[in-house]
Amino acid sequence: MDTTHRTAPSPLRDDNEQAFTTTKLIVKAYGALSAGVLITVVVRALTGHTVTSFMWGRSIGVLASAAVTYWLTVLAARGKRWAYVRVRIVSVVVPVAVVAVDVIPGTLPVWFIALHTICALTLAATAFVVNGSGLRAAFPKTR
Repeated sequence: MDTTHRTAPSPLRDDNEQAFTTTKLIVKAYGALSAGVLITVVVRALTGHTVTSFMWGRSIGVLASAAVTYWLTVLAARGKRWAYVRVRIVSVVVPVAVVAVDVIPGTLPVWFIALHTICALTLAATAFVVNGSGLRAAFPKTR
């Protein structure tokens, strides 16, 4: 019995596959930076610095969003239109939401805002890739 997994040929052109390769790389960087923020929060908590539950929640939530975004990107690269649409939305909405919540006066320390802003800018870079005309043409609207 053959138990090897075969993948279907990609329905995307080479330049679109390259765009998804770039997008996955950027989203991995977003995940790594998000993990760095969480590790920083853990280290600060363990060394006696003030860390609020809001900082814990934000750090874990942003890291979780990186995992979900990567999963959606992989599915989009396999030709799933619904995943592509969600990556387009996430790449624009999440960075704005992260920065908007972080800059509420008095809520978070400057170092935390700076780290999350770097994360948000990294994810925002994916918006330029996934909203390009090539990928949009590869995923036409269906009615």
